[in-house]
Amino acid sequence: MNQPAPTCHNATADCAAALAAPRPGTVEETGLSALYLGDLLVKQLFEQGVLDLHQLSRESALAGSVVEEVCHFLRDEGRVEVRGQGAGGALRYGLTDRGRASALEALNRDGYSGMAPVTLEAYRARVSTQALSDVAVHRARVMDAFADTVIDPGLLDQLGPGLHSGRAMFIHGEAGTGKSYIARRLVRLLEGEVLIPHAILVGGKAVRCFDPAVHHSLEDPAEAGSPTRLYLGQGHDPRYVRCRRPCVVTGGELTMERLEIQYDAATHIHQAPVQLLANNGMLVIDDLGRQRMSPTELFNRWIVPLEERRDFLSLANGYHFSVPFDVALVFSTNLDPLALADAAFLRRIGYKIRFAPLSPEAYREIWAQQCRAQGLPCDPALVDFVIDELHARFEVPLLACHPRDLLSLAQDQLSYRGETAPDRETLSWAWQTYFGDFSDSARAHARASTESQAVNGRTAS
Repeated sequence: MNQPAPTCHNATADCAAALAAPRPGTVEETGLSALYLGDLLVKQLFEQGVLDLHQLSRESALAGSVVEEVCHFLRDEGRVEVRGQGAGGALRYGLTDRGRASALEALNRDGYSGMAPVTLEAYRARVSTQALSDVAVHRARVMDAFADTVIDPGLLDQLGPGLHSGRAMFIHGEAGTGKSYIARRLVRLLEGEVLIPHAILVGGKAVRCFDPAVHHSLEDPAEAGSPTRLYLGQGHDPRYVRCRRPCVVTGGELTMERLEIQYDAATHIHQAPVQLLANNGMLVIDDLGRQRMSPTELFNRWIVPLEERRDFLSLANGYHFSVPFDVALVFSTNLDPLALADAAFLRRIGYKIRFAPLSPEAYREIWAQQCRAQGLPCDPALVDFVIDELHARFEVPLLACHPRDLLSLAQDQLSYRGETAPDRETLSWAWQTYFGDFSDSARAHARASTESQAVNGRTAS
């Protein structure tokens, strides 16, 4: 059934979202069966007690007209009964004995009792509508987005086309060269907003998709939860949340299980894997090679999604299905790429980008930025001392992380001593505290010092 276009009184983005996903006004328009929605409402009533129509509408993200239709269905089945009127005269509903029994059965089949899900077909269409291929990444935009960042323009001219192409990127280089920092900021270039469903209905089971730890909502919670808006069915379909394009970052904690649908046997709830959470956005696999699986296993998991642009998943009961794979995939490592993957797989990754140590000029610029950020005076002679005396003496490359880390330690020492400005002694202390005797260069220097002392001792004897 077609609905009239909604009248938008809010921002242009709200209007665009409403036009893209108009709110269903009937059970049929939700794409879900009355039986499924009935089970969802009895689960909510079982967990929360007596609720009125406004509350049921808010808890299920369904328009008041849909909730009324489902409640009539449940009353006819003898699963709910009217328990008087609530605020504004809205009918209040509670479970009958039969309803409580059916709620327990429904929870045993599928423990999800949140916002009503969208169908898998609707999700596929939604991902296609807001695809990454519609985002144009141009050089001027890239340079503007990183204008406040000290980075080689030549590096940006590799990252920009990589993101524009939609191909996977493999960035590598020494630890501390800024790979993770820059990778996270690349999502800035993915302009536009997306609608993320609270859950997707697959094979009769709801798979949780919206994760507030990953998805940055752009909606006003007060407006989204307004009883009037919920009941009258204004705005876009609230089974979706209007968000920025997501950026999911996972590192050494990544396991093969997190790349599949996760099922909690205690709650009977399915949770989307990380790549599904990242759809229409970016997935950064950081610290590649440090996961609790071999790099070959991890790479093999991505061969089909990268080539076919779709991923194959399964529920706990073995039900198999496919979802779009519309993800800007970024691998980041400080290990040798050839030690992690064979040439055949590396050919599948269009962009291999190396992050190198900084030039002295870039190091000085980052040092000045960090001094301003930490409220410290910036003495050019001191940064020259760090570069020419400490880095050169111990043969430590100039990395982007060093100014921040060394100045942070120096700040700790200054606060401890009640002083405000660092000097050579403070920075030498920070250097020794930061590097200790763990780096190869530091150990080599220590060995050289020990051998020199031994030689001097023998000569004196």
